[in-house]
This record gives sequence, structure tokens and C-alpha cells, in this order.
Amino acid sequence: MNEATLILIKPDGLKKSLTGNILTRLSETKLEIVAAKIVRVSRELAETHYAHLRDKAFFPDLIKYIQGELHNRRKVMALVYWGEDAISKCRQLAGATNPEEAESTSIRGAYGRITTSGLYENVVHVSANQGDAKREIKLWFKPSEIIVDLYPTKEVLKDNVKVKVWA
Repeated sequence: MNEATLILIKPDGLKKSLTGNILTRLSETKLEIVAAKIVRVSRELAETHYAHLRDKAFFPDLIKYIQGELHNRRKVMALVYWGEDAISKCRQLAGATNPEEAESTSIRGAYGRITTSGLYENVVHVSANQGDAKREIKLWFKPSEIIVDLYPTKEVLKDNVKVKVWA
């Protein structure tokens, strides 16, 4: 079944110039990239993306991490991969969230680390399931930025201009 997943190459991945390595690994999935952009992550975007972890002790460091404050690299590469079993294929290549538990051949196993404060710097984010993927893709991308119609849209009048927004 065709599905979409959000992939984020996090600030540590960009600082270490791992973008090419990560994209090469992800190409093994034979999935299609249907959206890609570089994003400066606002505090609002970071907190909304990680809202499910708000009660965790590491939440403030996680927000600083995804915003690039910990690596002096204030950007993230956001991508949408689309195709058959996209989520499971990309999650398998990414490896376990904890870099020390990830297989050494996975992206996180090869490039991730755990800081002395216990924060997982795991280089990439991959949506956990279809529900998360839909929420995250709609959070990170406008319908017009994706080259396939993933989810229903509607036209609205915005500043006297019709634009597509998520329905």
C-alpha cells in the first residue's frame, strides 16, 4: 500500500555534512521523494511537532536540539517519501531511536550519539505510523509543496487569493 512518511535530517546531520550519506541510504528503499525543503524551525513548530513529549524531562533540550541551538546549525532538511510501505522501510533504515540500540548498519547506529545529558542526537526523524505521518506532513508542508495529492485539500480565499490549505 502506498503511504507517505516525514523524514527530517536534523541539525546534527546537517552540521556533520551527512545529508548525502543519509539520502543515499534512503534511496535503497526505492521510494519517491515528493517534497523537500530546508526549514528554519521555529519554537512553535518544534513544540507542536514534539507535543507528545511535552511532559518528559528532556523536552527543553529536545526543542533546542531540533531548532539547531545545540549545533549552531539552525536548519533542518524536511522530506516526504512516498510509496509502498514507506514508513516501515524508512524506519528500518533509520534504526532504533536510541543510537546505542540501533544496528551499526542503520543511519542512527552509524551517525547518532547520546549526549552526556542523555539527549539522543539521532540525526534523523521518521514518522512512527500513518497517523503521525499525516499530522507531521501537514505541520511541515503546505499542500502546494508536495507533488502528489496525499490528503484532501480545499480552496480558501486568503488575502483575496485562492490558495490550497489542508481540509
